[in-house]
Amino acid sequence: MEKKIRVLLAKPGLDGHDRGIKVIAAALRDAGMEVIYTGLRQTPPMIVDAAMQEDVDAIGVSILSGAHMTLFPAILDEMKSKGVADMFLFGGGIIPDDDKEELEQLGVAKVFTPGAPTEEVIQFLRRAVAERRRDEQIM
Repeated sequence: MEKKIRVLLAKPGLDGHDRGIKVIAAALRDAGMEVIYTGLRQTPPMIVDAAMQEDVDAIGVSILSGAHMTLFPAILDEMKSKGVADMFLFGGGIIPDDDKEELEQLGVAKVFTPGAPTEEVIQFLRRAVAERRRDEQIM
């Protein structure tokens, strides 16, 4: 039996709008994934520490505050400094296309914008985790 995909979801920064991330959490659970939602006002160290403690495959964040160009890189830096580059970071929010491209170049695995179907997020996670697990078996 294949190991369930484990995903940590968080709302970094001061943004208090959590409806979207709760919809994603429910969709991922309905798709058979294990979801840990840390809640609002998380700092990058809190997010990465929780992801390490929960031994997740991926970290997903929702940023609607406009601080995405600060928060995503801060989380990536924290992941690198704590040696958990084997996890990947994805997220969504109100993010302009130019910023989305830059974030993905910096190492964010995927950025979803409002209106992205939940099925798209589910399929992305299934593919990305399957690829990572295949790569780990080869090594």
